[in-house]
Amino acid sequence: MGHHGGVASDTKTQRGRQTVRDMILSLLVVGGVAAVVYIFIPHSEGDPVRTVPYTVELATARRAAPYPVLAPQGLPAQWRATSVRYSADDGGHATWHLGFVTPSGSYAAVEQSDDSADGVLRAQVKGGKPDGSASVGGEDWDRYQGEPYRALVRESGGATTVVTGSASYQELAQLAQALHG
Repeated sequence: MGHHGGVASDTKTQRGRQTVRDMILSLLVVGGVAAVVYIFIPHSEGDPVRTVPYTVELATARRAAPYPVLAPQGLPAQWRATSVRYSADDGGHATWHLGFVTPSGSYAAVEQSDDSADGVLRAQVKGGKPDGSASVGGEDWDRYQGEPYRALVRESGGATTVVTGSASYQELAQLAQALHG
C-alpha cells in the first residue's frame, strides 16, 4: 500500500511542475506578443500640445464684451493657442482668456476683464508684487512678479488687460505688443 501512495505523490508532484512550467511558458508567450505589439505599433512621438482655433470665440467675445477685446495679430507660428474662453464671472464681470504655449515652451495668456485691476491681478497672478514697469509698443505696462507667474498689466478702454504666465517678461512683452482690438 505504501508503494501505491508514492505513485500518487509522484504524479501530483509531476503535475505541479507541469502547471508551473506551463504558466511560465504562457507568461513568456504573452510577454513576447506584448513586445512585438509594442515594437510594431506606431508611437505618438509628436508634440503633446493640443492647439485650439479661437477666431469664432474671439468674434463672439468682441460682440458681447462691454470693452474692446484684444487678441494677438502677427505672432510667429511657434506661439500656439491652447485655451480660449469668454464668460461672466460670479461678480458679473465679463472675462476674456486666451492661453498660449510660447516658442520657449512656457505658458502665456491674455486675461481681460471689466473688473478692477486689483481684482484681475489677484485672480491671475497669485502673490503678485509690483516689479517695475515696461514700455511695450509705446504703452506703459506695470510689471508684477508672483509665484509661479509674472505679468504685465494695463488699464485701458474700460478693461484691465493682464498678459501673464510662466514665460519671461520678454515673451510676455512680445505677446502684449501683438495685441489688437
